[in-house]
Amino acid sequence: MSTGENGWGEYSKLVLKELETLAASINQLQIQVTELKQEIAQIQAREDKVQELSKWKERIDDVASPVQLAELKSEVEQLKLFKTKAVTIFMVVQFAMGCALALLKSF
Repeated sequence: MSTGENGWGEYSKLVLKELETLAASINQLQIQVTELKQEIAQIQAREDKVQELSKWKERIDDVASPVQLAELKSEVEQLKLFKTKAVTIFMVVQFAMGCALALLKSF
């Protein structure tokens, strides 16, 4: 009996074709697993950032609440405006005093 008579040649071609198909499928699965690992790493990085922000918020809330921070911001803006007004008034008074002294010296 020869190899061709018992169908071994055709069967070996079929087995080889199936092995090639399986190898291609395994390669695709490996690519997908790599992509999934990358996505998981990105998700973990985001989760770490969220946890870090959550811890930061807790620390900030221990110091001051959001309402207190808003009030503080408002007060700082009021103080800046007051400073600007005070410096302007001071400069006007200084100018007026300089003019008054200049007038007194000229008489």
